[in-house]
Formats: sequence, structure tokens, C-alpha cells
Amino acid sequence: MSYPYLSLIANYLLLLTTTLFCFFFCWIQANINSTSLLINFHTYKLKKIMDIHLAIANILSPPVLFFFLGMVAVWVKSDLEIPKALSKFFSLYLLLDIGFHGGYELHHNGFSWNIVGILGTCFLMASIVPLYAFFILKRKFDTANAAAIAATFGSISAVTFITGIAFLESAKISYGGYMVAGMALMESPAIIIGVILFQVFKSKEATATLNGNNKGVYQRPKWGKILNDAFFNGSVLLLVGALIIGIITGDAGWKAFKPFDAIFKGILTFYLLDNGIVAASRLKSLKGSAGFLIGFSILLPVFNATIAIFVSNHLLFLGEGDALLFTILAASASYIAVPAAMRLAIPESNPAFTIPVSLGIVFPFNVIVGIPLYFYLIHLI
Repeated sequence: MSYPYLSLIANYLLLLTTTLFCFFFCWIQANINSTSLLINFHTYKLKKIMDIHLAIANILSPPVLFFFLGMVAVWVKSDLEIPKALSKFFSLYLLLDIGFHGGYELHHNGFSWNIVGILGTCFLMASIVPLYAFFILKRKFDTANAAAIAATFGSISAVTFITGIAFLESAKISYGGYMVAGMALMESPAIIIGVILFQVFKSKEATATLNGNNKGVYQRPKWGKILNDAFFNGSVLLLVGALIIGIITGDAGWKAFKPFDAIFKGILTFYLLDNGIVAASRLKSLKGSAGFLIGFSILLPVFNATIAIFVSNHLLFLGEGDALLFTILAASASYIAVPAAMRLAIPESNPAFTIPVSLGIVFPFNVIVGIPLYFYLIHLI
């Protein structure tokens, strides 16, 4: 086994150690009360914190374990692989299912000014995150790569969101279908912000090699194409379209759709197996920047999650299910829509940074540590 793989395995062992520490901390707190964790902050009411078994169940769930099986397959040089056509089908199915399910929930709940405010906050969060992420990344990377990676963190991961839904359903915690609309709204703003940041802070080094020129001939991006890809790319169109169809068809549509929804966890398991294979195969491309990017890719999601939790609890007053989904959206990073858009909008950026960071570091961190940790913090902050 080569040295880069040993380094990557060591990093994941560090993540596992962090997870076990979090569980151990929660277990100690749980023993204060035989049924749950109780925190008393004098002027605040006692708050019930999650049972430790819920967090353990998330890591030991089949989809998450199959994600690690995919990574192990790469490390041991197995020939296990998922055909690309099936991988694309899995992603399309998941987007269609969560979109339709969200539309069905909205059909029952309806829209209100409160929901409009929540969706507006989702849009605002997706616009702000790439701004401060860019200035941190600019200290380590050139303008093109800093803008592309920042946009990745500003957008969302639909599969992390789906994993969060599975977590809530296993705990029998309710959530609002409008959060699916929030996910759709958070996908595109980061792409636009990333391109604007590149435009404003572009340097001669970032533009000199465009199209192989040595004198820095700069070509303005085709905004019509970029905006079209940002708001009408396949994943966004399918998600929003399924959401609208779910609203229109209501109960009758859901009754017909329910058998299709029954295979959701099975498809999610196959998809995460494929993601594990892809993540492990691309992590080695980080090379010299691995230390900085691993630290950044863990600390920034936690920071974003802390902001989202504060907003959820003290400004939006969301229930625990909706608060967790909003937090997951704020803490995740895109590995589908943004890297594809950045390849078109900022051709100088290196996709070897964006995809491995979001899929190889942020995604497993959120699935292993993040989701149960954020759920705990929602009751704590």
C-alpha cells in the first residue's frame, strides 16, 4: 500500500477517533439522567438531548457502512465498481424522490410568510458562506481555485441532505417538506457568487494561461450560459420539477408514487457505495494541500453549522427536524453542480481540489460526525 493511502487512512482514523470521543462525551452526559441528557443553564428550561443510541445507529446504518465498504474496495485495489449509467440513475432517483416527497408535504402544510422567511434565509446563507470562505482560501490558493472551492462550500450536497432525512425518519422526528425547496434555492447562489469573486479579484496569474496565451488575454464568461447552468442544470430542474408535481398531484399523486418511494433506502445504499469508491479514488489528488484542506474542510462546516443552529433556534424558531436539515444544508458542500459549473465558468480552477474536498472529506465528516453532532448542538445552543 502506497504512502498517500497510508496518510489518507490515518486521516480517517482521526475522524473515527473524533466520532468516538463525541459519543463518549454524550454517554457521560447521558448517565446524569437514566433516560436522556438534561442540560440546565439556570435561566433556560431543561432541554432533552438525543439518546446516544441514535448517533450510533446513524454510523452503523447500512448506507453509511456501504460508503466505507466502497472506500475499502479502493484501498485494497478491488475491481468492485458501479456502472456509470447506474450511478447516474441512482442520483436521478434520489433527487426525484425527495423532490416529490417535499412537494407532497408542502401540499399538506401550504405556504406561509414564516416559510417564505425560512426559504429566504436559506438563499442568504448560500450567498454569504462563499464570501468569507473565499478570503480564507485566498491565503493558500490563487484566485481561480479559491473562488471555485468557496463556491463548493457555499452550495449544498443533496445526498448529505437525504442522509439527514433518513436519520430523522429512523428517529421518527418530523420535518417540513419546504426544506426541500430550501435545498433547491441553496444550490445556485454560490455558483454566481464564486464567478463574481473571480471577476473582481482576478489576477494576471489567473488569466495569463487562459486558452494557452502568455500575455494574459482575458475572456469574459458567458453569463447567459452560466446562469442557465446554475438555475436549470439537470439536478436543480429535476428537484424543483418533482417538487412542483408533488404539490399539484397531492394525495392522489402520493398514493401512486408510494411504491416507488419504498425502495428509497436501497437506492441510497447503492449510491453511497458508489460515492465511497469515487471518494477514495480521488483523495490522493490533494497531495501537498491535504493538511490545509482537511483542516479547512472540517472546521468550516462546523462553523457554518454553528451559525445555522443559532439562526434556527433564536431567529427562525424551527423545530428540531427542520433545524437539523437547515444545519446540514449550511454545513455541506457540493460535489456535482458546482464543480461542473466551475469547469465552465472558471476554467483555470483545478477540479482535483473541488471534488475530492467535498466528496472525500466534507461528505464523510458530515455523515459520520456531523449529523449526530449537529443534532446534539441544536438542543445545546
